[in-house]
Amino acid sequence: MKHYCDGWIQEWCDNNGWTDLFMERRDFYWAFPPGAVIPEPIPTKTLRAIKAEKGLCPEEKVWIISATVLALVAAALSYILRCPMPIVFAFAFAAITVAQLEVEEI
Repeated sequence: MKHYCDGWIQEWCDNNGWTDLFMERRDFYWAFPPGAVIPEPIPTKTLRAIKAEKGLCPEEKVWIISATVLALVAAALSYILRCPMPIVFAFAFAAITVAQLEVEEI
């Protein structure tokens, strides 16, 4: 799951003089600092500050809404079918979603 919106990072780079932003792998951004000839990773401290300011990215919002809708549908199905399995599957999906929402240490 992607935790940062590329637009947020690009905006920070534009405001701080960093150029040629690219993403090496998921949530690992590189750019050229002001006056540098070698790209450097965007500092983790900066990424966390951007995340704290901006909140959830659109992909995270989609996953949260999906887990919520699935839980509601599963609750209704469990009641109608008198079977706990829809709730069990919804719980498993929600647990995986919540685990994916955790921002990993780089």
